[in-house]
Amino acid sequence: MAADLTTPAPPGAEAPAYRWRWAALFVILAAEVMDLLDAMVTNIAAPTIRAEIGGTAATIQWLGAAYTLSMAVGLITGGRLGDIFGRRRMFLIGAAGFTVGSLLCAVAQSPELLIGARVVQGLFGAVMLPQGLGMIKEMFPPKEMAAAFGLFGPVMGLSSVGGPTLAGWLIEADFLGTGWRMIFLINLPLGLAAVLAGLRFLPESRSPHPLRLDVPGVLLVSVASLLLVYPLVQGRESGWPVWAFVMMAVSLAVFAVFGWFESRRSRSGGDPLVVPSLFRKRAFTGGLLTGMVFFSSMAGFTLVFNLYTQIGLGYSTLKAGLVMIPWSLGMIAGFGAAQAVQRFGRRALQGGVVIMTLGTLGVLLTIVLAGETVTAWQFVPALVVTGFGMGLLMAPFFDIVLAGVEQHETGSASGTLTAVQQLGGSFGVALLGTVFFDLLSSGTDMGSAMRTVLWVVAAMLVATLVASFLLPKQAREEEPAGH
Repeated sequence: MAADLTTPAPPGAEAPAYRWRWAALFVILAAEVMDLLDAMVTNIAAPTIRAEIGGTAATIQWLGAAYTLSMAVGLITGGRLGDIFGRRRMFLIGAAGFTVGSLLCAVAQSPELLIGARVVQGLFGAVMLPQGLGMIKEMFPPKEMAAAFGLFGPVMGLSSVGGPTLAGWLIEADFLGTGWRMIFLINLPLGLAAVLAGLRFLPESRSPHPLRLDVPGVLLVSVASLLLVYPLVQGRESGWPVWAFVMMAVSLAVFAVFGWFESRRSRSGGDPLVVPSLFRKRAFTGGLLTGMVFFSSMAGFTLVFNLYTQIGLGYSTLKAGLVMIPWSLGMIAGFGAAQAVQRFGRRALQGGVVIMTLGTLGVLLTIVLAGETVTAWQFVPALVVTGFGMGLLMAPFFDIVLAGVEQHETGSASGTLTAVQQLGGSFGVALLGTVFFDLLSSGTDMGSAMRTVLWVVAAMLVATLVASFLLPKQAREEEPAGH
């Protein structure tokens, strides 16, 4: 039986550290790896999947957007479910559901079923992932906390290196004739191991004062997000009819209603999904804007770049995965460099944006100079620079954005930021994928379409830089009252 961390220690006594805390941490990290891999694998596998089960260009976009969109709208509620019903229980339910969703992906025989299964993965992933943070805070003594959280960076880095390569290799290997389906089947033993290890090593853990669920808030933000992303993906294939623009306009109205409802719920003593006072803090609203634009640009870029290398340059799935390794290695180096320059706070983050912009323009220059004969090796310098800037930006991002957030707002702020990260990814895939396919459908050649997308990405990074000036200069800096 797992230990119970919900029982408080006697007065004056320090709670003993949880015996199996390191084993439990690796279970939590395994869940993170499953999520990171599944968020990326369809970028590599999308052309192969479409060739086998059919679908349109929009199918390629939905394979990524369906996962990140469902993850985004479920994340904050997922954390509250753990507070109310127990983090261990909800982690196990999430891991089991994520595994079932992976099996549904693997056996899907049509684009619609596969996209639906990706939604299942995203929703259960949103139940599974938020539980780890609360358990780590309760399992580890303060002196070990930094070491525990310090493992997340290398694991994320290794996953970003290994994910695309693993996906490409599994598709090329075609084990037992499974082809692309193996990128989802591999989650079955991983998910089963996570459930069994979780039963053995994860402690019982729940919040002593959990917030109530805000079901209407979840429904409003879900509808608003879908009304924004759906017409971006499907509008192009329908010739941009009036309903596409009407849906996007209605989306903004529903977001406004969501904001009004959350304020009203807060004033009446309820527990809003997002604490309204957060939006009166310049640093937090600036962080949401910065994160939305940044994560949109990166998610859209990775999708389109993988389509370009496979469809435009004829790379195999394995080669397309390998060509992204310099990006990932650069990102790991950027994370490392960020530790040395963390005293510069916002300026270090802004330096990362500038470096990323230069790297993106470097990819553009590489395509312009080499043309259709561009090789994977020629992309290496620009991708390393782009990845390095990304690591330098991401390392301090969350600490800086949360600088002026008060203690009682931390949970809502962290969940909202993570949800915006996922929503930004979904929006970026929809927006930049639509720009790319729109150009191709109008007769533009693949190289020219890719160059246009890179200009758009560079412009989005410039917008990220401008938005970043709303952030505080240092992570430790508190905002003055009334801001």
